[in-house]
Amino acid sequence: MVEVARKAKVSVSTVSHVLNGTRNVEPETRQRVLDAIESIGYRQDALARALRRSQTDSIGLVVSNAGEPAFAEMVHGVEHAAAEVGLTLVLASSAEDINRERKAVQTLLNRRVDGLILARAAESDPALLDSLEQEKPPTILLDRIFPDLPFDQVGADNRETMRQLAARLLTAGHKRFAVVAGDVRVPTLRERMDGFVDAIFEARISLDDQVVITGTDNDAIAVELKTHVGTGAITAVIACSTPLAALSLQIMSDAGLSTPGNLAFATFDGFDKPELFTPQLTTVRQPAFDMGVAAVKLLVERLRSPEASPRTVRLRQRIEWRESTENYVPRSDVTGLTLDNKSGTL
Repeated sequence: MVEVARKAKVSVSTVSHVLNGTRNVEPETRQRVLDAIESIGYRQDALARALRRSQTDSIGLVVSNAGEPAFAEMVHGVEHAAAEVGLTLVLASSAEDINRERKAVQTLLNRRVDGLILARAAESDPALLDSLEQEKPPTILLDRIFPDLPFDQVGADNRETMRQLAARLLTAGHKRFAVVAGDVRVPTLRERMDGFVDAIFEARISLDDQVVITGTDNDAIAVELKTHVGTGAITAVIACSTPLAALSLQIMSDAGLSTPGNLAFATFDGFDKPELFTPQLTTVRQPAFDMGVAAVKLLVERLRSPEASPRTVRLRQRIEWRESTENYVPRSDVTGLTLDNKSGTL
């Protein structure tokens, strides 16, 4: 900086103001400083600057599965919002492994990120949150909301959206469902399953007649789903995530069943470019990008007000009604009911 100041014939403090934007500098003087920086190839020592300011202008993000479409969109949202406020994103993926999750969090904190956004693994160690609560780095929990935690959290209205989805299918005449819920230790999947139960109770039909398939073993899930859809009693399948949708559609195809001809089908999260599917699939679309943006906003607020009370933000999901839930012919006990499935999104 001293060399830059000599070359530009200004003070070292003026060079600092140009670099850090801490004070307005006359345009001509500012240009002289920038020219001097370029001519000598000066770069700021980011580590020294961070130590001096006790701030790195970086945030850490740990997601449980960076390759899953919804999480990929959340990452894009976090990255976009961070860049808007001059923060650099450092990304890690736990791959649903609690040891990798713990190590990723510790590595990011060792790098002195200013704050942390964490989408927890399914079996995330409670001790991890205990340590974060004690160390008190600004932390936002993303996507997987847990009640009564002393952290800011951002998620979606999974339970209510599933209730709306199932209620509309019930109104269309469906009375027996297969819900492929998957690993309900994950709060988002648990909430979706609970929303389905809400709709069944509201409709006053038997929960015992419904098939809710849970677990982490895809082979076991596939066997159970194949057993039930092959009976002809099930008329609608709801998959609670994109991987579960792919699995369900494969099982239906292997069994010679089509949608909507044999079974209505709907999924949460969904696939990119849905227009390429035939028929197009009814999908509950997560506001994943907006969730990432909201997480950064909460983190910035937390950095400014460390003692503020924790907040939980839930964003609305969107139901995109498409061909896979159309053309169902109700049984005789519900004849006369009609429903226009092309009425748009909720």
